[in-house]
Amino acid sequence: MWQDWRAVRRFHRLSARDRNIVFYSESGQDWHHFEPLIAALTGPLSRTVCHVTSEPSAPAREDTLDSVHGFRVRAGLVRTWFFQMMKADVVVLTMQDLGNFELKRSIHRVHYVYVFHNIGSTHMVDHAAAYDHYDSVFCVGPHHEAEIRRREQLAGLAPKHLFAHGYPRLDALVEAARARPPRPPTGSPVALLAPTWGERSILPVCGEPLIASLLEGGISVILRPHYQTTLLAPALVRRLRERFERDPRFRYVDRMEDTASLFDSDLLICDWSSMAMEYALGLGKPVLFVDVPPRVRNPDWTTLGLEPLERQIRRDAGAILPLDRVYEAPAFVAELVRDAAKFRDRCIALRGHWAFNLGRSAEAGAREIARLADVHAGTGAAGRPR
Repeated sequence: MWQDWRAVRRFHRLSARDRNIVFYSESGQDWHHFEPLIAALTGPLSRTVCHVTSEPSAPAREDTLDSVHGFRVRAGLVRTWFFQMMKADVVVLTMQDLGNFELKRSIHRVHYVYVFHNIGSTHMVDHAAAYDHYDSVFCVGPHHEAEIRRREQLAGLAPKHLFAHGYPRLDALVEAARARPPRPPTGSPVALLAPTWGERSILPVCGEPLIASLLEGGISVILRPHYQTTLLAPALVRRLRERFERDPRFRYVDRMEDTASLFDSDLLICDWSSMAMEYALGLGKPVLFVDVPPRVRNPDWTTLGLEPLERQIRRDAGAILPLDRVYEAPAFVAELVRDAAKFRDRCIALRGHWAFNLGRSAEAGAREIARLADVHAGTGAAGRPR
């Protein structure tokens, strides 16, 4: 706790100019979405930024970027106080539910920017009020604009500043796929099993019989569980590894940021994870959706009258495997791989429809953050109450 207090004191001793733009990472996964923006801000735009993380250590590449002040404030009372008393002009987060739980808006004038950490929709998987307390929302595509505006209308909220941002991770995947030679054909299709987490996701519901049927059907399997699954259900992951690791066609990947498995596979097997959208739109490869129940945090999501992208993508980017036909997974995989070229053309066409600023979203987002920081300069750092 003393170390956290020291970090907070060091943060507030910075000049107002150095606290003009602040990024907060709730977990290490946030850094993957912030790094392109921070690199563009501190590089071509010559800005100084702060990066506050609640991870045990700073991101590996934080020290390699110029003009970044790094701080660690772990979850707890100090972090709660820090959020309420923060003096900054613009704060950028990927954290939903700002103001709804323990982390509140500052008592000072701070402009809060939400950056999406996935492509999926806002109104089924997320809480109804997940974005209500943000001033700006950086939208991946037109679906986010429509959903946020409809929520504002129904809840009587003041209009937010919605920026047509895009998705830097999608841009990076597209570029990496272009630079990487096609995977050489093998006798066995390779399926990447990368589901979401929770009691109703693939691994606890049907992971063992699904993997067994794939291997028995001649399909190689790369298992990449969600990092929350490895934290909350380690016994489940251990049981799967112990049963299948002796099979040479089975491979386990334990790092969420691993990208080699994306390119080493012919298709993705998924459930309702946003990973399916990144894989299909970024790499142009098909997805087999196991039909487990959807993740719903907002029971009233249908009131918006908009179909979530999580449902639409299942029709456009692959096939749906019913739970009572898990044993037929090898046949579904074979058919999807056979039609891979068709899915590639379809997914490439969908990119421009579902994501803004293809190939330049990081640059566009950094410019907008810098503009907002100039507009709001002094309103939060000076410490005037809201």
